[in-house]
Amino acid sequence: MSTISEKIFSRASGKEASANDFVTANIDYAMAHDGTSVLAVRSFREMGVEKVWNPERIVIPFDHISPANNETAAALQHDIRSWISEQGISNFYEIGEGICHQVFPENGFALPGKLVVGADSHSCTYGAFGAFGTGVGATDMSEIFATGKLWFKVPESMKVTINGKLGNRISAKDLTLNVIGTVGAAGATYRAVEFYGDTIESLSMSGRMTLSNMAIEMGAKTGIVPPDDTTFNFIKDRAVEEYEPVYSDENATYIKKYNIDVSDLEPQIARPHEVDNVCGVSEVEGTKVDQVFIGTCTNGRLEDLEVAAEILKGEKVAVRTVIAPASRSVLIDAIRNGTAETLLQAGVALITPGCGPCLGAHMGVIGEGEVCISTANRNFKGRMGTGGFIYLASPATAAASALTGEISDPRGV
Repeated sequence: MSTISEKIFSRASGKEASANDFVTANIDYAMAHDGTSVLAVRSFREMGVEKVWNPERIVIPFDHISPANNETAAALQHDIRSWISEQGISNFYEIGEGICHQVFPENGFALPGKLVVGADSHSCTYGAFGAFGTGVGATDMSEIFATGKLWFKVPESMKVTINGKLGNRISAKDLTLNVIGTVGAAGATYRAVEFYGDTIESLSMSGRMTLSNMAIEMGAKTGIVPPDDTTFNFIKDRAVEEYEPVYSDENATYIKKYNIDVSDLEPQIARPHEVDNVCGVSEVEGTKVDQVFIGTCTNGRLEDLEVAAEILKGEKVAVRTVIAPASRSVLIDAIRNGTAETLLQAGVALITPGCGPCLGAHMGVIGEGEVCISTANRNFKGRMGTGGFIYLASPATAAASALTGEISDPRGV
């Protein structure tokens, strides 16, 4: 009896694959962004390979330092653009198109049953679509560029079942932080986490992406939501090729199982400087903040911006508030339905679709001793500025905190 991961690796390797087996697998789609493609291309050139294995299966978005913040970044990006042109890679997404983990699914590359690999740790996001999505280093990506293959140790699987109806202004981000707080930062190391339960089934595609995105924060190789009608409706007019969903067998083997009830869940916060340092908002309510950041591959989608707009409508933010839509299409939709105007009238800074300040490169870095409440996926020391303090929260909690200038419960705003 096999898990989703074992079935995907069996197909990709051409032989029966079980947990802990070492296999060489064919990659369906590979992704590298402006940050990691530089090293991947350098290694590719050092290998002496002239042409990539399949230019149609390589996706390269520019999102991390987008637009370039200095001459060095500009020169590196120029070189990658030239290489992309030389290789005939058509799936290139320029600055402003959005974050790799949003652009990739929007354009139909994240598909059920596929093995998709990105040179970025949050490539586990693609598991939200029933794919095996995982991140690798730049040198591994150069090997994929050259051959279309990579070796893997097939991970053992964990089963996390989540039930209960989420309360008012409680979202997938709160659920996700609660899971990470329960499992721990290393509790799922090199395991594939499968998510089940009525709470998961009720999540939108955006909510599922939030959940899978942060699987890496508990050490997981990937976080998989079995595909259903929500999945199929999202990819219906996007899928770049045929796909075959796979599901775990009824008696599949799991190394560990969790059952979590979120019926009474309050808004969750991850305190500095660890993602699993999670508590209810009531424990940190009133903490002064210097900056609010809403965006990233975790929470920069339309429904996230809409939640913030609902809270901020007709009001003015009390502290500087930076919002980065996850993609150009998200921004366009936010403009069309009035969400962007509402946010701008509230006094937020709406920046280029992309990663923004999440990685601490530009556009929203915090200063020594400053506190930021962020919808991102990491709050490590130095992540957004060497001496800053990051609290992770949902878009609703972040927006409520923007209104008050301190960490606030969105249910009371």
